[in-house]
Amino acid sequence: MKNNDWKDRLGVMYSTNPDYQYNTEENEEEETLPKDKQQLRISLDKRNRGGKAVTLVTGFRGTNDDLTILGKMLKVKCGVGGSVKDGEIIIQGDMRAKVLEILQKEGYTKSK
Repeated sequence: MKNNDWKDRLGVMYSTNPDYQYNTEENEEEETLPKDKQQLRISLDKRNRGGKAVTLVTGFRGTNDDLTILGKMLKVKCGVGGSVKDGEIIIQGDMRAKVLEILQKEGYTKSK
C-alpha cells in the first residue's frame, strides 16, 4: 500500500499522470567525519545573552545525533549546562581551555 497522506502533498498541484511521484524534499544528513578530520572552532560569545558568556563549538560536520552526543559529553565533563542548536554546541561560561583540552583528549586534533 502506498503512503498517500494528504499532509505530505500540501502545496502540490494536481497531476493526472498515474506514475507521478511526489517529492517530499527530505534532506539527508551527511555522514559524520572521523574525529581527526573535524575542524571544530571554539569561541567565546556574549552577544544577545544578557551579559552572560558562553563557549561556542562550531564547525561540526555530521549527523544531529552525533552532535548531540558530543554536546552532552562536553557538558558533563565541564560540569555545566548548555545546549545544541543550529549545528553548534553552546556551553555555559568561559570554558574554552577546558573544552579544547577535552576535545584533544577525545581525538579531535584540528580544534582551534
